[in-house]
Amino acid sequence: MRWGLSLIALLVIPARAQDLVSTSGILDNSVTNLYFSAPTLWVGPYLNVTRDGGATWQAAQIDSLHGLTNSAYSLDIAQDVLWAGLGHQYSRIGAGGQRETINEVRGLLHSTNGGKTWRYVSHLPPNDADPYTTGLLDHPEDTLVAYGNRMLRTLAITVSAQSPPWDIDYDEQSQTLWVAGQLSGIRKSTDDGFSWQRVVLPPDTSRYLAPELNYSFPFMVQPVGIPQDQFHGLNFQAFAVLADETGSVWAGTAGGLNRSDDQGERWHHYSTVDGLSGDWVISIEEQPRPGQSPAIWATTWPGAGEGQHYGVAVTRDTGKTFVRALHGERCYDFAFDGPIVYVACDNALYQSWDNGETFIAIRDFRDANDPARTIRPGFRVFSVEAEANTVWVGTDDGLYRSMDRGHTWRVFRTLVPLSPEGLPSVIPADRVPAVDTYAYPNPFSPVEDRLVRIRYALASASHVTIRVFDFGMNLVRTVFQGDQPGGDQEVSWDGADDFGVRLANGTYFYVVESGSGTFRGKILILE
Repeated sequence: MRWGLSLIALLVIPARAQDLVSTSGILDNSVTNLYFSAPTLWVGPYLNVTRDGGATWQAAQIDSLHGLTNSAYSLDIAQDVLWAGLGHQYSRIGAGGQRETINEVRGLLHSTNGGKTWRYVSHLPPNDADPYTTGLLDHPEDTLVAYGNRMLRTLAITVSAQSPPWDIDYDEQSQTLWVAGQLSGIRKSTDDGFSWQRVVLPPDTSRYLAPELNYSFPFMVQPVGIPQDQFHGLNFQAFAVLADETGSVWAGTAGGLNRSDDQGERWHHYSTVDGLSGDWVISIEEQPRPGQSPAIWATTWPGAGEGQHYGVAVTRDTGKTFVRALHGERCYDFAFDGPIVYVACDNALYQSWDNGETFIAIRDFRDANDPARTIRPGFRVFSVEAEANTVWVGTDDGLYRSMDRGHTWRVFRTLVPLSPEGLPSVIPADRVPAVDTYAYPNPFSPVEDRLVRIRYALASASHVTIRVFDFGMNLVRTVFQGDQPGGDQEVSWDGADDFGVRLANGTYFYVVESGSGTFRGKILILE
């Protein structure tokens, strides 16, 4: 998914000489995925990297990300081997006349040297003499899939819409790449993305699937030619995949959680019947436990059945039992630092010091060294990574770092310059016109965004007054009055007047008066 303010027929395309360029910081305030192996942190959605705790930043300058049109929906790293799943989001009017958001696959990126150079792997099937070829998408004639000694009837997934690479995992031991692609299901490659195999998962009604059972069923993600009451393919729609340290593979779908101990041939299928909170599993992570099998954590969302709810579930005995936690919380990601468990959710970053027995909520991410950089109320936590007391948190309002396990924080946000002069080459220059001041997000929704931020620069320290006027130039709010040092500044406004009343939709003008001059801009309030 994409949230927040952005700045921005060959199967494989070779890498260029150098694909990393310096940037002033992260390129998107909506930080949807992270990967941390101290001291290196990779940040999605635009493949930023820092190797010094955020003091300096680089970004991948790759044709497939040119103009920041596409973004990384998933990311996995094994030492110097990096894989990123690329996607794109757009809106369209559906058959019922309602606007719907579409996520589509745009291929993969692969690096074998720690991200210095990358190659692009197409999502399209190879174009060769054999029409029955499979990529992350299918050839139109791919209507059969072999499973055991049977050929299962299947639906060829030939369009990129609703098949984004929501999750990706590279198993270094078997050198197998696993991708969870929603309608395209689970796919795996053992040759670095040159060829792909469709992985058959159990139907919704099956608890176990093995090729020797000779079980015949339509392997389809959509009920084409199948009566709705006989269609059981929600478990074929994949959103998460994990190859754990023991070699087991876990798949999260719209129909539950699945485990394979033989690289995807045989599967155990778990659902709310087995203790999950909900049947829609969008994230799976493992918590290493020395001398024991890893604990497998899954975020669970309500699926198609009755009585399901948001939450998380953990199994510490390879699926024999599940323990639920965080009832009612919509969560996205996990991180572990020994017995400490972190869970990224809509309402907070949840932290447990006792392996998930009890949780506390962390909602205060204020930067003690920069109190002017306010945090938007109601922000969501999308991603988290932790190692050796350091915690990195990705939200829809920036990136946050704690070096003391969540007690104090530092904030990192996209800082759009007031002038395109000196922009890194990865950012299109036409995205950054020269201005004296700007406000973001703009248009601004007081309900959804909570805060609009006004940025400007002072040549030297001076007294500053910021006022907001309505369309008739009537004063509605004095946002700030006080002394500020020279340099780039940022002040926030909540969209209310001086009496705390939320303002109506419309155009409002703001004026920044300072010793460096008077700067003017406008803000559109739009619910």
